[in-house]
Amino acid sequence: MEILAFGVRRDERPLLEAAFAGRHDIRSLDIPLVAGTVALATGYEAVSTTAGADLGAAVLEALAKGGTRMIAQRSAEFGNIDTGHAERLGLTVARVPAVPPYAVAEFAWTLATAVNRRVVRAVNRTREGDFRLDGLLGRDFHGRTAGVVGTGPTGAAFARIAYGFGMGLLGWDSEGEENPECLRLGMEYADLDRLFREADLISLHVPLLPGTHHLVDAAALAAMKDDAILVNAGGGGLIDTAAMAETVRQRRLDGVGLDIQPVHEGEAGADGALERLMMYPEVLVTPGQAYYTCDALQQIIKATVKNIDDYVAGRTTEATLVAKPN
Repeated sequence: MEILAFGVRRDERPLLEAAFAGRHDIRSLDIPLVAGTVALATGYEAVSTTAGADLGAAVLEALAKGGTRMIAQRSAEFGNIDTGHAERLGLTVARVPAVPPYAVAEFAWTLATAVNRRVVRAVNRTREGDFRLDGLLGRDFHGRTAGVVGTGPTGAAFARIAYGFGMGLLGWDSEGEENPECLRLGMEYADLDRLFREADLISLHVPLLPGTHHLVDAAALAAMKDDAILVNAGGGGLIDTAAMAETVRQRRLDGVGLDIQPVHEGEAGADGALERLMMYPEVLVTPGQAYYTCDALQQIIKATVKNIDDYVAGRTTEATLVAKPN
């Protein structure tokens, strides 16, 4: 079967093509799948996309008209896919069943420590020959409290690292489930209001769903300690960017670390809020790279190959979002 893969990054391409070699023919493009590029998929039974693809009704209809029958998203996120319309069109849609937890958790800690210890500011100074310590004062994480919002595999990995720092743990899970591994680390589960009020470091590890959109809104930000650090390595839309920009403008929060790809309004902010945020030295923004390690990429690609194989064999699995009709 011939597959057209959109949004393939330079580092990803050899891994993707090697994984499919001898199994299926794959063509890799570095451009995303959007309305202006969907015509390129004509004649391909399967396409592979990223979370930055536009898979709304119009693009799905164009894909189906061009002969596409299967969409394999190389991401655990699927908020960009109109799954209801895909089902009506008789398409099969699959995703990576889980975010690679260690890559994302470790990067969340990269953001947290970089923000806390003013690493970017320090590096920019020393490159100019300025070795002053003024304005670079951080805090020990040891003895403070980490608030873990979402305690699935990624949140649990983040909690283990926090435990290694000697931090207390507060947790909240959108499914209302208490992770036994987190409990063994001494995590106390609490409602969000308490977590936001008491945590010194807050890290978001929940998927973007209707119930978690703008989970961190103006009220949540107002409840946080003035010197709290907030990290989001879970993608955009979880935080009200405009409310965050106003909070930082008021010189509240000690630091903010955001790992997002500003593709959708919920991430970039229609009013330029993200651009305003990046003007402040206590805010660190990275381009959605939390998952981007060779280990995680190999896991993602392996899952994508399996999704294609399952489609060919007529199997549905936990990764299947929409199954083709029998």
